[in-house]
Amino acid sequence: MFKSIRVSRASKPIVAAGIFSDDLKQKSSSGSTRKKRSEHVETARSRPGFRAEVGEVTIVDSQLVLFGLGSRSDVQHDALRTAGGKLIRALDRTAPKAISIQIEGALPDRISDRTLAGRALAEGIGLANWRVDFFDGSATQHEKPNAALTLDSDDSSFKSGLKDGLELADSANYARELACTPPNICNPTWMVTQARKLARETGLKCTVIDFKKAQQLGMGGIVNVGKASASKPCLIILEHKPQKIAAKAKKQKIAIVGKTITYDTGGYSLKISGGMKGMKNDKNGGMATIGAMRAIARRKVPVHVVGLLPCAENMVNGEAYRPDDIIEMYNKVTVEVTNTDAEGRLVLADALAYACDKLKPTAIFDTATLTGGVVVALGKWSAGVWSNDDPLFDRLQKASDATGEKIWRMPLWKEHKDFMRAKHADLWNSAPARDGHPIQGAAFLSFFVDDETPWAHIDIAGTSATDSDTDLHVSGPTGYGVRLLTEAVESWTR
Repeated sequence: MFKSIRVSRASKPIVAAGIFSDDLKQKSSSGSTRKKRSEHVETARSRPGFRAEVGEVTIVDSQLVLFGLGSRSDVQHDALRTAGGKLIRALDRTAPKAISIQIEGALPDRISDRTLAGRALAEGIGLANWRVDFFDGSATQHEKPNAALTLDSDDSSFKSGLKDGLELADSANYARELACTPPNICNPTWMVTQARKLARETGLKCTVIDFKKAQQLGMGGIVNVGKASASKPCLIILEHKPQKIAAKAKKQKIAIVGKTITYDTGGYSLKISGGMKGMKNDKNGGMATIGAMRAIARRKVPVHVVGLLPCAENMVNGEAYRPDDIIEMYNKVTVEVTNTDAEGRLVLADALAYACDKLKPTAIFDTATLTGGVVVALGKWSAGVWSNDDPLFDRLQKASDATGEKIWRMPLWKEHKDFMRAKHADLWNSAPARDGHPIQGAAFLSFFVDDETPWAHIDIAGTSATDSDTDLHVSGPTGYGVRLLTEAVESWTR
C-alpha cells in the first residue's frame, strides 16, 4: 500500500506498459511511438508464460513492468480497472517511487476516449491501494506505508484521466473509511461531526435536523427507529449549490438520500444466529451519499445537488418501538410496525417525504442496504434498482456502464404497492408474507415520493461490502455507489 498517489511529471520513472494479447501475435510496427511499443511487445514475447491476460503483471526489471489488457476486441473499462488494481498490488511489493503509465497505440473503438481509459485505470489503482488498518493495535505487526507514488503519462488526455480516476477513487475510499468505522465510535452524533467537517473542507452547506426538531416536524420514522439509542437520531442535509450552473442543468435540483443506520440490532425483532455481526454496514447507503457529495463538491460539478442522510441507531430499551406500534410519518401516512428490523425504510421514507415537500427536487436517488432479498436475487455483483421514470433509469444505467458499478432493474407494479396496505393503518412496514421481499421495500418507499417526481431506489445490500478480497477491494466496504451517483449527477452537464 502506498501512502499517497498523485499524478505529476515523474523523474526517473519505472515504465508500466500495457500489452494487448493480440499484439503478442502480430508483427512489430514502425514509427517512434510504435517502435517503443514494439520494444515492449518484444519484451513481453520473451517472458515465459506471459499471455497479456487482463490484470496479468510481470516485473521485467527495475525500469519496466508489463501488465496485460487482454484482447483488443474484448477490453472494456472494467478490464482497465482490473488491470490497474492488479498493477498497484504488484508494484506494492517493489515500492517504486514513480511510475509512468504507457498504453501507446490506438485503443479499441469501444474505449476511444483516452481520458476515460486513464480514469478507469486510475480508479482501479486508487481502489486497490486502500486497506482497513485504522484500528490495528500493538499486536499487529506490518510495515506502515511510507512510499509516495507518482503517476505520469506522455499522453495528456490519458494523464488527465488518471487525475480524474484517482479523485473519484479517493472519495469512494473516504466512504469506505467511514463505513468500516465500528459502532462504538460511529453513531448519529459522530456522523454529524463528520458531515460538518466535510462541509468545512469542501464548501458544502450542512444542516442538521436534530431529534427534538424531528419530533416537532412529525418524522415518526426517524424518531421511532432511533429513540432507544443514547445517541439520538437526526437528519443530516448536505447541499452543493455552485454559483455557476451548467446550461443543461439550470432547472435541475437533484436529491440523493442515503439510509444511515449506524448499527442495526434489529430492535425488538432482534437479529439472531450471527445475523447481527456486520451490521455496521447498514449505514453504507448513507456512506455512498456522503462520498458522492464529497466527490461532487471537490469536482465542482455545476449541478445543484442535495444529499440527505437519515441517521439512527436501531437499539433496544424501554423506549424502543415495538411490533404492533402504529406510527405517523412526515407526510401523515400511518404505518403499522410488523417488524422492527425493517427499520431502514422508515428512516428513508421520512427523508424522501421531506425532500419532496421542502426541496422540490427534479429527480431523487435513494441508496440503501435495504433487504437481504436483493442479495438472494442478484448476489454480490449487482444492485437492484426500482424506478418510476424510464429516462431517469436510463441515465442511471449509463452511469453504471461508465463506472462498472452494476445495476439491474426490478419491477414495481400496482400489485406490489397494494400488497403493502395494512389492516389497521395505511401501510405495513413489512408485509407478513415474504413474497417479493426486495420489492416490498421499494413498494413501501413509493408512498413517500410524489408521483410526478422521477425517482430511483437503489438497494446495495449485496454490493456495499465484500467478505473476501477481490481485484479492486479488500475484505470490507467497497464504496459502491459513490462513483455511480457522481457520474449520474455529472450526466446532467452534458
